This record gives sequence, structure tokens and C-alpha cells, in this order.
Amino acid sequence: MAVNPRQVRDFAKATGRLAKTDAIDAEVLALFAERIRPEVRPLPDEETQELQALVVRRRQVVDMITAEKNRLSAAPPSKRVRTAIGKTIKWLQKQLEEIDNDLDGAVRKSPAWREKDDLLNSVKGVGPVLSRTLLSMVPELGTLGRRQISALIGVAPLNRDSGTQRGRRSVWGGRASVRAVLYMCALAAIRSNPAIRAFYERLVAAGKLPKVAIVACMRKLLTILNAILRTKTPWTSEKAA
Repeated sequence: MAVNPRQVRDFAKATGRLAKTDAIDAEVLALFAERIRPEVRPLPDEETQELQALVVRRRQVVDMITAEKNRLSAAPPSKRVRTAIGKTIKWLQKQLEEIDNDLDGAVRKSPAWREKDDLLNSVKGVGPVLSRTLLSMVPELGTLGRRQISALIGVAPLNRDSGTQRGRRSVWGGRASVRAVLYMCALAAIRSNPAIRAFYERLVAAGKLPKVAIVACMRKLLTILNAILRTKTPWTSEKAA
């Protein structure tokens, strides 16, 4: 079983255990499991673990390409330095291409993943990066309700109220790596998906801050994808309407 380390550490502090050693950690974990009884989730199978590893590696390579491009833009006017950085970028881009091919092959050889991938990609604004991130990192997609899946990913607004004070709602927690990809996908959907664009424009017209409206679009897009996998029905223009 795997649990959120932040939750366990907060639990330890709440029980007065401020020190941290291997022995204390083992004791706290046992007590946490006994008192909280977190939901038992099965370990992903070998194919899913392989897909997860490829998705994570892809994100790492993309981050390295971005870092190298930033170094190139700030590099001194030295031909040798700039050439060296350029070679590194080309090599990383080749690695990215190979990983994308491996991801495509892994998804297409599995009938179950292929069906889900086709369903997810039927939504305008959704591409292979989000689809494969959801397939590998969110196996619960399509099995939970809209509020549950929003809370799982960390796009559900959380209250911050005390007495008569009403704090600003905010989102946090959840699966940050999935949320980062979902954010970029929501930006694309706002441009290309009529339903998401209309939803965004309606929120902004009602006075919502653009960032708040984007998060709401992330939640709506996730809800749509969750429903599509649950019903196994692709996105259509009639649904958009």
C-alpha cells in the first residue's frame, strides 16, 4: 500500500511525534494504517508500470530540452558553447521521439488501452500526452463520480472558512504531475473546443479571474473525460451543444 507522505507526516505531528527516524517512521506508519485505515489500492500491473515509467521519462526529457533551450538563449556568443548546447538539444529531441514511439506502441498493442485512448482523443483539445498520462497515472478515471475524480487530481475548490469568515476557495493536493498536463490541455481546449471555450468565456464574463476560469475548465474537461470512459461513448458535436 502507498499513502501520501504529507498525510503521514501531518499525522505524526498531530500525535506529538516531532522527531523523525526510521524506527519512528515505522511506528507512525503502523499507527496511521490502524487509525486511518486508508483505502487499499492494488499495485499496477507490469504493463501499467512500464507505461508510467515512459510517461515520467518523457516529462523529464521535455524538462531537459526546455532547460537546454534556456541555456542556449543565455549562452555567450561562443560558437563552441552554442554548438555543444545545440547538439545536446538535438540528442534530447531524438530521445523524445523514441519515447513517443514507445508510448504509441505500448498503447496500440493493448486493446483496452487502445479503446480508452481513442475515446479520450475524441475530445477536441485532448492529445496523446494527456491521454497517456491519464491512462498510466489515473486508472480510476471512468470509475469515480465527478466530485471524487476532481478531488483525486486536485482541481476541486476547497473551502477555507472559519466562523463568519469566508476565505477564498483554492485547489491543492492531488496528483500534481497529472494536473500540470491537464492545465496545458485546458488551455488548448479553450482555443479549440467550442464547449470549453464557451464555458470559459461565460465565467470570465461573470467576473471570474482568468486563472480561476482556467481551473474550472480543467475540472470540466476532466469531468467530460471521466464520463466518456464511464459510458464508453466518444465525444460528438451533439454533446458539445
